[in-house]
Amino acid sequence: MTIRTHALWPHALRHALCRIVLAIGLGLGPWLLGSPPANAEPLPTLRLSVLQSGTAHWELEHMQRQGLDRQAGFELEVRLVPHLPASRIALASGEVAGAVADLLWVQARFEQGEPYLFLPFSSQIGAILVAPDSAIDSLEGLRGKRIGVAGGPDSKGWILLRRVAAERGLELEREAEVQYAAPPLLSEALRRGRIDALVTYWHFAARLEASGEARRLMPMAGLLDALALERDLPVLGYVFQESWVRANRALLDRFAAALTETKRSLAESESHWDELRPLMRVESDAEFEAFRRGFLDGVPAPLDERRIADLQALLQLAGADAQRLLPSRLFYRHAARTETP
Repeated sequence: MTIRTHALWPHALRHALCRIVLAIGLGLGPWLLGSPPANAEPLPTLRLSVLQSGTAHWELEHMQRQGLDRQAGFELEVRLVPHLPASRIALASGEVAGAVADLLWVQARFEQGEPYLFLPFSSQIGAILVAPDSAIDSLEGLRGKRIGVAGGPDSKGWILLRRVAAERGLELEREAEVQYAAPPLLSEALRRGRIDALVTYWHFAARLEASGEARRLMPMAGLLDALALERDLPVLGYVFQESWVRANRALLDRFAAALTETKRSLAESESHWDELRPLMRVESDAEFEAFRRGFLDGVPAPLDERRIADLQALLQLAGADAQRLLPSRLFYRHAARTETP
């Protein structure tokens, strides 16, 4: 005979146990549904501004999809903007805590008395392209040619190219015909044979190479080699006003930790990129793979004193005053692991 022991319990005891189970259920219910109890401490929010069509959008989208921000102890809020000026206005006004910016811009802000801390994002500078059937096979072959430069005369790639060419006795500004324009316009000009060479951003270069409409004369990393600098120097970064950093260092460290985990996750699983493909606006599998590979190739190593010194040397090559150079304190170094709240 089977004895149903619970039927033998006194009524009062059974009633008390039911109340305990109900209380436990109500207490755990919010966690089981995926949200913390009402009295849980809310996570701090980090607001960033990035270009809707920018490559930083890819990794921040992945960070949010995978919940890597919440795992690190904060909640990421991304404000998408159509162009760089809008992002910089949001940053300067305090609407957001950080944005993606060029190292040269950070140097310029510092010289004007507005210090920003630079947290590395990418070491991708760009590429120098020529038509697939071009006879140009060296920097010396650019003499007398039509060169398109994306981003204007202050473009990092153009600055590096001019410097290396000058060391080889070639004054490109004087001995070549230079045109400055937006990257899409110059890509079309190369396709149509209206320019002979193109200095452009890496993702525009990747698109042209993937479609077979251009070949790489040399990567920008080759220019860094020629200048005795490390190849993977981060020239793009997430930037934060120094005053904000002083008040929010723990939050910044958590973001840096989440960023490291995000890049690792994207490097380890190709399936994650399928989810990001709509953001990449690619037109072919070859273009998709070129973008994926280019992004991962641009993931920089952490900064140390030597790499910071190389970045400062790069700034001087770009015309920065040695007496007003971006100081070491404004380059982010990975902190010890920060405990989440």
